[in-house]
This record gives sequence, structure tokens and C-alpha cells, in this order.
Amino acid sequence: MKTRFFIVLLFFCDCFFKASAQCAMCRAVLETADGQSAAQGINDGIVYLMAIPYVLVAGLGYFIFRKYRTLKKE
Repeated sequence: MKTRFFIVLLFFCDCFFKASAQCAMCRAVLETADGQSAAQGINDGIVYLMAIPYVLVAGLGYFIFRKYRTLKKE
């Protein structure tokens, strides 16, 4: 069970770090600006904000699952 969890976690981390989260409008505006550091910062911020709800829901699901298993054993 733990091995499967870590494999799934690594898969999502791999996809998460390769994500390009900017919409077409944001990308067009930021590519015309000088330097790409602003575009990379905006992209990282978007990915960070997108990941937080998934982490919270996964954590909540894990705690519910664990509580259900302990109640089922009793």
C-alpha cells in the first residue's frame, strides 16, 4: 500500500513540475516584456496556487480513510 502511494505521489510530482500553467493571454503579454524571469515567476505562482487545493483534498481524504479503517477494525 505504501509503495503504491509513493509511486502515485512521484507521478504527480513529475507532472506538476513540468506543467506550464499560463493561459495564452498571460503568456503573450509576458513574452513581450524584457527578460523571462517575470514570466517564470508568474508561471510558478499559478502552479503553486493550483496545487494547494489538491494537496488539501488529498490530505483530508487520507485522514478520513485512516479514521474509517480504525473504526472498521474495532
